[in-house]
Amino acid sequence: MHDSPHDPYVRVRGAREHNLAGVDVDIPRDALVAFTGVSGSGKSSLAFGTVYAEAQRRYFESVAPYARRLIHQVGAPSVGEITGLPPAVSLEQRRSSPNARSSVGTVTTLSNSLRMLFSRAGRYPEGAERLDSDAFSPNTAAGACPSCHGLGRIHETSEELLVPDPDLSIRQGAVAAWPGAWQGKNLRDVLDALGYDVDRPWRELDAKDREWILFTDEQPVVTVHPVREAGRIQRPYQGTYTSARRLVLRTFSDSKSPALRAKAERFLTSAPCPVCGGGRLRPEALAVTFAGRTVAELAALPLTALAGLLSTAAAGADATETARVLTGDLVARIGTVTELGLGYLSLDRATPTLSNGELQRLRLATQLRSGLFGVVYVLDEPSAGLHPADTEALLVVLDRLKAAGNSVFVVEHHLDVVRHADWLVDVGPGAGVHGGRVLHSGAPRELAGVEESVTRRFLFDREPVPARTVREPAGWLRTGPVTRHNLREVDAAFPLGMFTAVTGVSGSGKSTLVDGLVDALTGQGEGAGRLVTVDQRPIGRTPRSNLATYTGLFDVVRKLFAETEEARAHGYKAGRFSFNVPGGRCETCQGEGFVSVELLFLPSTYAPCPDCHGARYNPETLRVRLRGLTVAEVLDLTVESAAGFLADVPAAARSLRTLLDVGLGYLRLGQPATELSGGEAQRIKLASELQRPHRSPTLYVLDEPTTGLHPADVEVLMRQLHGLVDAGHSVVVVEHDMDVVATADWVIDLGPDGGDRGGRIVAEGPPERVAGAADSRTAPYLARALSGGASPRS
Repeated sequence: MHDSPHDPYVRVRGAREHNLAGVDVDIPRDALVAFTGVSGSGKSSLAFGTVYAEAQRRYFESVAPYARRLIHQVGAPSVGEITGLPPAVSLEQRRSSPNARSSVGTVTTLSNSLRMLFSRAGRYPEGAERLDSDAFSPNTAAGACPSCHGLGRIHETSEELLVPDPDLSIRQGAVAAWPGAWQGKNLRDVLDALGYDVDRPWRELDAKDREWILFTDEQPVVTVHPVREAGRIQRPYQGTYTSARRLVLRTFSDSKSPALRAKAERFLTSAPCPVCGGGRLRPEALAVTFAGRTVAELAALPLTALAGLLSTAAAGADATETARVLTGDLVARIGTVTELGLGYLSLDRATPTLSNGELQRLRLATQLRSGLFGVVYVLDEPSAGLHPADTEALLVVLDRLKAAGNSVFVVEHHLDVVRHADWLVDVGPGAGVHGGRVLHSGAPRELAGVEESVTRRFLFDREPVPARTVREPAGWLRTGPVTRHNLREVDAAFPLGMFTAVTGVSGSGKSTLVDGLVDALTGQGEGAGRLVTVDQRPIGRTPRSNLATYTGLFDVVRKLFAETEEARAHGYKAGRFSFNVPGGRCETCQGEGFVSVELLFLPSTYAPCPDCHGARYNPETLRVRLRGLTVAEVLDLTVESAAGFLADVPAAARSLRTLLDVGLGYLRLGQPATELSGGEAQRIKLASELQRPHRSPTLYVLDEPTTGLHPADVEVLMRQLHGLVDAGHSVVVVEHDMDVVATADWVIDLGPDGGDRGGRIVAEGPPERVAGAADSRTAPYLARALSGGASPRS
């Protein structure tokens, strides 16, 4: 082992994180290193779970113990020793939760510089007091418009929206915005108790009464005497009335349920705030200008236009030295963003409307500008969500990070990025227990001699797409005109009974167009039968949600345990074998399997439960065995092992077979939802759908289903999706992987660029036709995929 500060390698010895089998590997510093392998092979466990986790642990050792408690940190990795390890910066794929106040400006911190420019060098009205930079932020109490609270828009409703059918009475459901079930009945009973006629048609009610019922801010409390129903005892209660308008606005602003928010939104109209005109700021901030524009007007400009305007203003004869310094810094920082092809974005563009690729590049641009050197950047699939044309810009940025004196470690599936790397660490050969070994650590070209590597075939043995017969459409779904984000009155036609790929550079409007299709079909399903959208959102947000609970497989397992002789002898029902409810679970850890240990001035840590030792159940429950295994041991089985263990149980076998079919055999049944990647969550959802027998034609819509998948896993997934089409269903995917697009029946290509320079259909038809389209930026990459050629950079 070399422990010299001049050792050019990060040397890992005895790494056992997750499925790593005591890995020893040397990774060069000051190089672009790609970590490859099939999904679940252990590459992320090596790059993030071991190398980055150890770098972070060492850094926190130098932080004051009290401060350490305030910082979220990953646990110490299971590794023998790591030497030659510099400080590390991690850029992962995970999105933060959607927030209307998060924007391009806040992610890149460019908004801070713009606010400082207005505070220090803005033109103020005569006699106006100079404002602090916070006064130019819509996200602070000092700056936000008091009418719209800094959101720029107000939401309102009307009688026509709240009561779409005035011929109905209140009892018949005239107020459509009211909830169903008990809450809606309660509101009707309260109105009845207040003396309003709930049985007359709405249109016959007095206008003053209609106004009060829908829009009052009063919340009167009244004693309600429910109508008696046979067999039910219903006592009088105190009921509070809430108007339809108040209820809808409260649901829209406060509800954590996307479904409830979406329902509330149907009864609302959105309009620019009449006080700030959509500027989001107080009048005194909007009165300050720079180069003749307010801060809101500059934030709404595309970044390329903003940089040009600021440069012109700084070069003007009346520009102060302060203005020149601040604009110079701002223009230079905007330059790193436009370099990555994001010049079409504006500072006020909300981050929930950005694609994953755009968001990833914004974070990269921020790091590029930071000027750090001598660190290890650990990136989680930086090419995810990127069109091949955008990937070329990404490679330039990765090279610049390396040239600045940094080490760049990327967990990557995109073959162009892998070919471009200086060093390749291939982990495998399979997933889970079949992986966890380093098969190759060296130059990418040397992988050609590693027979065991699954990556090798895709990196070196590319073949043309075999000739095949394109399916004939069974009909067409037409949507539009769609006007949303950068789409302007776009009409599109999607063929039924075919595999359709929607392509285009990042930000061209692909997801927006498909969202328009989904919105048009939701609740209608005209011509498509059922509509199923399969996204990459988590299947659960706590460790209590796992693979077995989400797919319904755990219900089958618990029922099998309840039917054993031991369980029947003790009177145990299926609920006894759930770790989520009292009874059979370990109460020391409440079924978590671990307990939090408070360490005073050190951060809290987690340790296996001292009573159940991580099994999650109490000893009485663990005495019950199914075919020799306890319920905790069954949850610890991989899907592959469980398929053999439960092969003779039809309800379980069907569920396990579909999980195997989508390439998830390496996951454990009890694997917490919080440990699953977006790609894994999406395939679990797809498997849940596949196990249901569907007789009617179904339209499946998937947004970038190959994200996070090794080419070998993509093959498995494509077999399933094409199998759905062969069975009479329709599949629409938003996709960047040209190997997938090459196998489609129909391609809809948007562009030609992103943002304002995109948003229109530039080519559509079979892949061969789109590959020859003159205006399409997708065409040359699709043509190479069809011919089996590599990208121009390889």
